[in-house]
Amino acid sequence: MTRDTLLRVVGAAVGGGLLYAAFPPSGLWLLTPVALGLLYACLAVGRPRVVLGAACGGVFGLAFFLPLLPWVGEFVGAVPWVALSVVMALYLALFGAMATITLRLPGAPLWFAAGWVAVEWLRSSFPFGGFPWGAAAFSQTEGLFLPVARWLGVPGLSFVLALTGAGAAALVIALVHRGPRAMTAAWAAICVAAPLVLSAIALATAPSPGDGETVRVVAVQGNVPRLGLDFNAQRRAVLDNHYRETLRLADDIAAGRREKPDVILWPENASDISPLDNPDAARLIGSAVSATGVPIVFGTLLFGPDGRPTNTVLVWETANGLAASGPSARYDKHIIQPFGEYLPWRDFFAKFSSYAERAGDFRPGTGSAVVPVQTADSALVLGVSTCWEVAFDRSPQQAVRDGAQLLFVPTNNATFGHTDMTYQQLAMSQVRAVETDRSVAVAATSGVSALIAPNGRVLVDSEIFTPALLEADLPLRSGQTLAVRLGPWPQWLTVLCALGGFLYALFRQTRFDAFGARSAVTVNQVDEGTP
Repeated sequence: MTRDTLLRVVGAAVGGGLLYAAFPPSGLWLLTPVALGLLYACLAVGRPRVVLGAACGGVFGLAFFLPLLPWVGEFVGAVPWVALSVVMALYLALFGAMATITLRLPGAPLWFAAGWVAVEWLRSSFPFGGFPWGAAAFSQTEGLFLPVARWLGVPGLSFVLALTGAGAAALVIALVHRGPRAMTAAWAAICVAAPLVLSAIALATAPSPGDGETVRVVAVQGNVPRLGLDFNAQRRAVLDNHYRETLRLADDIAAGRREKPDVILWPENASDISPLDNPDAARLIGSAVSATGVPIVFGTLLFGPDGRPTNTVLVWETANGLAASGPSARYDKHIIQPFGEYLPWRDFFAKFSSYAERAGDFRPGTGSAVVPVQTADSALVLGVSTCWEVAFDRSPQQAVRDGAQLLFVPTNNATFGHTDMTYQQLAMSQVRAVETDRSVAVAATSGVSALIAPNGRVLVDSEIFTPALLEADLPLRSGQTLAVRLGPWPQWLTVLCALGGFLYALFRQTRFDAFGARSAVTVNQVDEGTP
């Protein structure tokens, strides 16, 4: 390995490590453009060969995803964790190969940023519905860049971060070389200044998070009886925990220690047995509703006529101060999780892990992404993105288009133990709050639960694996942000531009190589006296 190759590979590894440090729980958000700028330098300086560019991208990916994703194998062993990390790193190897070619075009930082968004789109879509975890935008839980999400969404925020880092790196490279690269330096300076100015304007014009009507929300975190895949092995234990915490809330309300809320939110799988099939579960939930006099929205599993379950959120309201006889609204999770809620290629993957057979056979839901909740004063329209769904742009955006005034993220992270997973997922909810200009209530069985303002700020949160009652007055919103109105179109256009730039650069390079080869033959012929 040459010294040049070693420096590039080490630089890529450092860059991947810096990107990991930008994500929660570390949350050093400013490291994201630094990390991407370092990757840009590894791919741009000296015009490395495509194979070396792919290697740099792959090393960057491994250094990022390996420390980001250990939660995948927390209770099922290292093989799924390492395998997923390697697959994700292959996407970045593809990015490295593409960028090595497109960075030879004028305006290289723009092509770098477009290519980054294109590869994030690709790995968020294919295969098996994609894996959006680790999108650069999800590192921005605070800071200058976060408000851009309100205009351009998660892909636009990732573009701005990549452009800032690449532009800064290109500026340093140009200044070091000086002389004929003055025009390159000017372009690089623009690529740095433009996203910074855009971010500053977005920050300055962001709406006040506390304006308008509010709703008092209590999120209940009841905890689970045990960690791991068997968190719910003891029948009704998870439901009992949430019931117990809700009765504590009712006692506090009766004693005047807490204000009566408008709605109570329980997490995904809070009722670990179906209240529609188990009368004891229905009685317990009804008792909690009657004790507080407040509607409860909670997650459970329901089984259809075909025997396949749905990951469902139910609304259980009050009638004349007492619990209604059954749920008034229902949401079935639309985007179900591969290798958890269902197993693609079951026979194939069963050869690699005995845990494969424990994957579910869930049926995805359809229809609206909101549920109506009748509170004491008014009707609340609650948008639902259950756990895994919050990682996908289309889920919270659909909820807002369907009229959501508030977003609800019920989640169950008990199967991931004391890992960073829950903090990474919370960061997604913070970015979604800004993207949609909605308050977000995250209710987790075991943590971290949180109530989030529309500007992404966490108003109150819980400890992990600790029973908790979280309460806050959350602002309600109507209307749609620019990011929601535009939907996927900016991302698709960026992907098309990145693909077009790559094909043009490849065509130009092929023509150049062919011309260069012909010139070499002519020179040799002249030297040898051949006519």
